[in-house]
Amino acid sequence: MPYVAIKSYPKDEETKKKLVEKINEAVMEVCGVPQQAVTITYEEFPKEEWAEKVVKAQVEPIADKLYINKGEKLYK
Repeated sequence: MPYVAIKSYPKDEETKKKLVEKINEAVMEVCGVPQQAVTITYEEFPKEEWAEKVVKAQVEPIADKLYINKGEKLYK
């Protein structure tokens, strides 16, 4: 705990590492957990597969759990 799953269009390795490090730091700080408690995955999907493999298959089925969608905050 906690587990963060990142899905994105393909990025270079340096960009992926920077993003993972920032998320990792934020999770440890905000959740008050040590490094050993954090798990982060990074999956890449080509733009032409995004709608089918990510939005339809992974986002829409858990729409009730979204906190931000397409930049819009869904929480108050």
